[in-house]
Amino acid sequence: MNYEAALDASLQRLHDEGRYRTFIDIVRKQGHFPQAIWRRPDGTERDITVWCGNDYLGMGQHPEVLAAMHEALDATGAGSGGTRNISGTTIYHKQLEAELADLHGKEAALVFSSAYIANDATLSTLRLLFPGLIIYSDALNHASMIEGVRRGGGAKRIFRHNDVAHLRELLAADDPAAPKLIAFESIYSMDGDFGPIKDICDLAEEFNALTYIDEVHAVGMYGPRGAGVAERDGQMHRIDIINATLAKAYGVFGGYIAASAKMVDAIRSYAPGFIFTTSLPPAVAAGAAASVRILKTAQHLRDAQQTHARILKMRLKGLGLPIIDHGSHIVPVHVGDPVHCKMLSDMLLENYGIYVQPINFPTVPRGTERLRFTPSPVHDARQIDHLVKAMDALWRHCALNRAEVSA
Repeated sequence: MNYEAALDASLQRLHDEGRYRTFIDIVRKQGHFPQAIWRRPDGTERDITVWCGNDYLGMGQHPEVLAAMHEALDATGAGSGGTRNISGTTIYHKQLEAELADLHGKEAALVFSSAYIANDATLSTLRLLFPGLIIYSDALNHASMIEGVRRGGGAKRIFRHNDVAHLRELLAADDPAAPKLIAFESIYSMDGDFGPIKDICDLAEEFNALTYIDEVHAVGMYGPRGAGVAERDGQMHRIDIINATLAKAYGVFGGYIAASAKMVDAIRSYAPGFIFTTSLPPAVAAGAAASVRILKTAQHLRDAQQTHARILKMRLKGLGLPIIDHGSHIVPVHVGDPVHCKMLSDMLLENYGIYVQPINFPTVPRGTERLRFTPSPVHDARQIDHLVKAMDALWRHCALNRAEVSA
């Protein structure tokens, strides 16, 4: 086989389809986020505003988070030195897991190197803990959940997105005595729509199924203490396993699950993705714990973020742009073509200093390509105004459809 030719063909396919992904080299300016510097391929630099980051609340710049990381770095050094089982558990890891368990009202929490690994490792390991487990997975679940369900082997059922009636049909068709688990998300990040948490929990009780929720795009953002949509909706106590991240609203790095002490102990003891992975650096764990602690009482940041999201949606809708609006903090603008999506992204960056990454297949289905904006409390009115005017000008220049996409 000609391996070089095969690689060339694979990469050329992405170019031909208009969905080859490029890295934008940016330098975040501490204390000035969402401002950053874009380093062009030719070595020149330009000031830009980041509009597609997942540091939803700007906590990656918070002085108390940085101070906690500096303290831990000075006290312990750079890395943890091992896996959690072999010299890699420190007081900072224990403090972080205590903060997370308290946040979600659970007996215990377990920190992983990312929420992707937490999903993959946990969902695949549950097959070992509950022989014959049937997993019911929402059709639009994140790739990490899909991988965990698939890699664990065993029976799975895919229910239509947020379709509780279809989920009921699938549950009712299976052996009542078989162990069952329903896996879904609280916010689906590409459309910004919410999962029907209460209805799914009701079905789980009726059919004696465990519940597994991904709150990655919701923790820090929703609920009185930022524990997510399940907390906001008063359903958190009905969820058996909560998965989330420390790398989005909390602005640091890592992922975790929160559950009963026995469930966490079993995952800790059986999951290869946990057992054989070096633990987070202590400085990272310390910064994440500080961020979680701060956001438990920082409702003003959540309120400001929601306000900015509503303003941006209202102004873009006023221009007739095709906004997908399900009431969350995520602002997707439908484009529907990968070439146009990349072109708009490039023009916003080069001509207006606005950085928003095109979202193409396989992240979203073909024909639903979009620009996905994530306004934060630290975006100001001037930056919002600049973005809206730029979008209006480009939509006119490219003669794109202004008919609104329904939610």
